[in-house]
Amino acid sequence: MDKSGMDNMLAQLQAASALASGTQNQAKTLDDVKSVDFSEKLKAAVDQVNSTQTETKKLSRDFVSGESDADLHEVMISLQKANVSFQSMIQVRNKLVTAYQEIMNMQV
Repeated sequence: MDKSGMDNMLAQLQAASALASGTQNQAKTLDDVKSVDFSEKLKAAVDQVNSTQTETKKLSRDFVSGESDADLHEVMISLQKANVSFQSMIQVRNKLVTAYQEIMNMQV
Protein backbone atom coordinates (compact mmCIF):
# COMPACT_ATOMS: atom_id res chain seq x y z
CA MET A 1 0.00 0.00 0.00
CA ASP A 2 1.17 3.46 -0.70
CA LYS A 3 1.53 6.04 2.06
CA SER A 4 -1.40 8.20 0.96
CA GLY A 5 -3.74 5.20 0.97
CA MET A 6 -2.66 4.27 4.48
CA ASP A 7 -3.11 7.88 5.63
CA ASN A 8 -6.62 7.98 4.17
CA MET A 9 -7.56 4.71 5.85
CA LEU A 10 -6.13 5.93 9.15
CA ALA A 11 -8.11 9.17 8.85
CA GLN A 12 -11.28 7.18 8.21
CA LEU A 13 -10.65 5.01 11.26
CA GLN A 14 -9.99 8.06 13.44
CA ALA A 15 -13.14 9.75 12.16
CA ALA A 16 -15.19 6.62 12.83
CA SER A 17 -13.75 6.41 16.33
CA ALA A 18 -14.58 10.06 17.00
CA LEU A 19 -18.08 9.55 15.64
CA ALA A 20 -18.62 6.48 17.81
CA SER A 21 -17.47 8.32 20.92
CA GLY A 22 -19.73 11.26 20.10
CA THR A 23 -16.97 13.86 19.86
CA GLN A 24 -17.80 14.86 16.28
CA ASN A 25 -21.00 15.11 14.35
CA GLN A 26 -21.51 12.90 11.31
CA ALA A 27 -21.67 15.65 8.69
CA LYS A 28 -18.29 17.09 9.65
CA THR A 29 -16.73 13.62 9.83
CA LEU A 30 -17.88 12.61 6.37
CA ASP A 31 -16.68 15.88 4.84
CA ASP A 32 -13.22 15.67 6.42
CA VAL A 33 -12.45 12.12 5.32
CA LYS A 34 -11.53 11.30 1.75
CA SER A 35 -13.23 8.30 0.24
CA VAL A 36 -11.06 5.18 0.01
CA ASP A 37 -12.21 2.08 -1.81
CA PHE A 38 -11.08 -0.74 0.45
CA SER A 39 -11.33 -3.40 -2.24
CA GLU A 40 -9.07 -1.42 -4.57
CA LYS A 41 -6.47 -0.91 -1.84
CA LEU A 42 -6.58 -4.59 -0.90
CA LYS A 43 -6.23 -5.65 -4.54
CA ALA A 44 -3.27 -3.28 -4.97
CA ALA A 45 -1.58 -4.77 -1.91
CA VAL A 46 -2.12 -8.33 -3.16
CA ASP A 47 -0.83 -7.34 -6.61
CA GLN A 48 2.27 -5.83 -5.02
CA VAL A 49 2.97 -9.04 -3.07
CA ASN A 50 2.45 -11.04 -6.26
CA SER A 51 4.86 -8.87 -8.24
CA THR A 52 7.46 -9.15 -5.46
CA GLN A 53 7.19 -12.93 -5.56
CA THR A 54 7.34 -13.01 -9.37
CA GLU A 55 10.46 -10.82 -9.44
CA THR A 56 12.08 -12.96 -6.74
CA LYS A 57 11.32 -16.15 -8.61
CA LYS A 58 12.85 -14.72 -11.81
CA LEU A 59 15.93 -13.45 -9.96
CA SER A 60 16.55 -16.78 -8.24
CA ARG A 61 15.96 -18.75 -11.46
CA ASP A 62 18.39 -16.49 -13.32
CA PHE A 63 20.96 -16.82 -10.53
CA VAL A 64 20.77 -20.62 -10.53
CA SER A 65 21.07 -20.80 -14.33
CA GLY A 66 23.96 -18.32 -14.33
CA GLU A 67 22.15 -15.82 -16.56
CA SER A 68 22.24 -13.03 -13.98
CA ASP A 69 25.18 -11.20 -12.49
CA ALA A 70 23.33 -10.88 -9.17
CA ASP A 71 25.09 -11.88 -5.99
CA LEU A 72 23.85 -14.60 -3.69
CA HIS A 73 23.23 -11.86 -1.12
CA GLU A 74 20.83 -10.06 -3.46
CA VAL A 75 18.94 -13.28 -4.15
CA MET A 76 18.64 -14.13 -0.46
CA ILE A 77 17.49 -10.61 0.45
CA SER A 78 14.93 -10.74 -2.32
CA LEU A 79 13.67 -14.10 -1.05
CA GLN A 80 13.33 -12.74 2.48
CA LYS A 81 11.46 -9.65 1.26
CA ALA A 82 9.04 -11.85 -0.66
CA ASN A 83 8.57 -14.08 2.38
CA VAL A 84 7.94 -11.15 4.73
CA SER A 85 5.45 -9.53 2.36
CA PHE A 86 3.60 -12.83 1.92
CA GLN A 87 3.48 -13.47 5.68
CA SER A 88 2.17 -9.93 6.22
CA MET A 89 -0.55 -10.51 3.66
CA ILE A 90 -1.53 -13.73 5.42
CA GLN A 91 -1.77 -11.88 8.74
CA VAL A 92 -4.00 -9.22 7.19
CA ARG A 93 -6.19 -11.95 5.70
CA ASN A 94 -6.45 -13.66 9.10
CA LYS A 95 -7.46 -10.38 10.76
CA LEU A 96 -10.10 -9.76 8.09
CA VAL A 97 -11.53 -13.26 8.51
CA THR A 98 -11.63 -12.82 12.29
CA ALA A 99 -13.37 -9.45 11.95
CA TYR A 100 -15.89 -10.93 9.51
CA GLN A 101 -16.63 -13.81 11.88
CA GLU A 102 -17.12 -11.40 14.79
CA ILE A 103 -19.51 -9.27 12.75
CA MET A 104 -21.47 -12.33 11.65
CA ASN A 105 -21.78 -13.50 15.27
CA MET A 106 -23.20 -10.15 16.45
CA GLN A 107 -26.79 -10.21 17.53
CA VAL A 108 -28.95 -7.59 15.91
